Amino acid sequence: MRFAVPQFIDVEDKLFGPLTLRQAIYLSGGIGTMVVLFTWLGILVGILIGVPMALLAFALAFVKINERPFAYVVYAAVFYVVRNKLYLWRRTTSTTTMGAAPQNDAKAARSLVTPQLSQSRLKELAWSLDTNDSLYTNTNQWK
Repeated sequence: MRFAVPQFIDVEDKLFGPLTLRQAIYLSGGIGTMVVLFTWLGILVGILIGVPMALLAFALAFVKINERPFAYVVYAAVFYVVRNKLYLWRRTTSTTTMGAAPQNDAKAARSLVTPQLSQSRLKELAWSLDTNDSLYTNTNQWK
């Protein structure tokens, strides 16, 4: 049985001519705000306050930054300004070294033994990893 899979699920539907519902709401809000400001506050104050608000409404409706709507950028900017920005780093110590002096830690670090690999042993390990990896992928490929 075949089913129809929706193809363009990230594209909003155009409801008002070439505008989506969200764009129409942003633009009508911006135009409504400008009309109210012009009627109540006069032309000069209406222009000083209304034009930036109309530009914001236009940007919210049409501008995309990195293929994301401008509303997401405004949302992220507001929460960046509002939230705390104080990050504290607290060093965690294990219970075994809590009472030890710093000199003892340095002595313990010097006394640690690191394994030494010869060139031939390193080549042998690399070869075994390469061959096991290729055998593993080939055998599981056909299962």
